Amino acid sequence: MISMEKPIVEIDGDEMARVMWAWVKEKLIIPYVDLKVEYYDLHIKNRDETNDEVTIKAAEAIKRLKVGVKCATITPNAERIKEYNLKKEWKSPNATIRNILDGTIFRAPIILSNIIPAVRFWRKPIVVARHAFGDIYDGIGLRFEGPAEGEVTIKQENGKEIKAKFPMFRSSGVIQAIYNLDASIENFARASFRYALENKLDLWFAAKDTISKVYDAKFKEIFSKIYENEFKDKFHNAGLNYNYFLIDDAIARVVRSEGGFVWACKNFDGDVFSDFVATAYVGSLALMTSVLFSPEGHFLSEAAHGTVQKHYYKYLKGEKTSTNPTAIIFAWSSALKRSGEITGNMELFNFACKLEEAVKVTIEMDRIMTADIANVSEPPINKIVSTEEFIEAIRRNLNKLLKIHP
Repeated sequence: MISMEKPIVEIDGDEMARVMWAWVKEKLIIPYVDLKVEYYDLHIKNRDETNDEVTIKAAEAIKRLKVGVKCATITPNAERIKEYNLKKEWKSPNATIRNILDGTIFRAPIILSNIIPAVRFWRKPIVVARHAFGDIYDGIGLRFEGPAEGEVTIKQENGKEIKAKFPMFRSSGVIQAIYNLDASIENFARASFRYALENKLDLWFAAKDTISKVYDAKFKEIFSKIYENEFKDKFHNAGLNYNYFLIDDAIARVVRSEGGFVWACKNFDGDVFSDFVATAYVGSLALMTSVLFSPEGHFLSEAAHGTVQKHYYKYLKGEKTSTNPTAIIFAWSSALKRSGEITGNMELFNFACKLEEAVKVTIEMDRIMTADIANVSEPPINKIVSTEEFIEAIRRNLNKLLKIHP
């Protein structure tokens, strides 16, 4: 049994992701690791009952303990409010946590030899660095009856007011205001440059400053300043490049590239394009890692996919599902590796590496896989299995790698 010197934060979630979360812990973590966690339940009903205070407490715990691992959670809409009889349409828990930690999310595909990218040019991973603060995730939206007028007013602490008017609204509609902070954009830029440097990858940043002449232009300006003042010489010495592209140009370049770079995106852009890269590269969000780093060293790993609602309804009917738990397993392994690095526990770090290797052996060598992987995998495929059978096959390979005899 591998010991842990310091607990990590465990954040539980919703629906089928929650079910798989428990299976992964029971079969692939607890039998091998004397797991120490500080547990927070972000099930949608618990968030509702605590008026979402549990989400804030979970984020504060990550600040305290430095390492967390998170299950997928529901972001409620009108249908979910009715389904779970909620008090209100609570904010995305991911957005709440990210705003508190002010981190950057790095999403990268889990490369498997028997899954060929849909984009035939891609040979190397593309890591999407998503700014995890502001944008529409902390924006304000209003509906109005027209005709109407609207303006944005900023009241500064020094008493100065800044105002900007919209064009006249000639009919009913909607309006949205978003914001960001210089300090957060600077942290985003530094995290992106550091990640690229440490992993020996070029860095691209993409926005639309030709249209968004204030908001996006500020991002471009800060990235350029941080690069020139702090990273230009380091990148040159490492043989790396930094490039700024308009977002539409960047997408065309991404599709034509061979990969092998970090693509830094604003919050919403990163949300969309990380899913695009995952689907085009490995055909499934369940084969995408997601890690949040903050400037203070806070770390949160999670599965990039959602709660897998349709499979959950089948599970509730007693039907077996072939849902892919790979990203959940890699979320746990990433958190355990980080904990091992921080505490100097190489036994824990090495176990987490073996766990990831066991997953790859199961898919690449044994060619045992869930249905979503089978749909995009190169033949032959030995067996398409249920979620529990897939976890059991990984457990057998993990025991072999750890030289544990049944």
